[in-house]
Amino acid sequence: MYHLTVHSHFAAAHNLRHYQGDCENLHGHNWKVEVTVAARELNKSGLGIDFKILKRETKEVLDLLDHKYLNNIPPFDQLSPSSEHLARFLFDKLQERLNDDNVRVEKVNVWESDCACASYTQD
Repeated sequence: MYHLTVHSHFAAAHNLRHYQGDCENLHGHNWKVEVTVAARELNKSGLGIDFKILKRETKEVLDLLDHKYLNNIPPFDQLSPSSEHLARFLFDKLQERLNDDNVRVEKVNVWESDCACASYTQD
């Protein structure tokens, strides 16, 4: 199995629901995102998936969140926009765009700071 990872980022504001502390107040992050996909086979060019495609699809999904107030965007208008929920949201959106007979999204890491990361995998 081949694994490919791209890094990207987005900036957005949010406030956590049902949280007793500072993060219940409106605040923002410059989130870093890592997307890892797995490919069983390589194409004739020796690629599992073109990094250009992986980066483009990741950017298009992140554009849904970038410079937005996350609490106004479904599903975060109902679901607390935690890093954990963001990782699952991004995983699901990227899976819809990228998964095929050869390639599947393996893991999404969402870093809300240099020291704090949430990950989502389907396992």
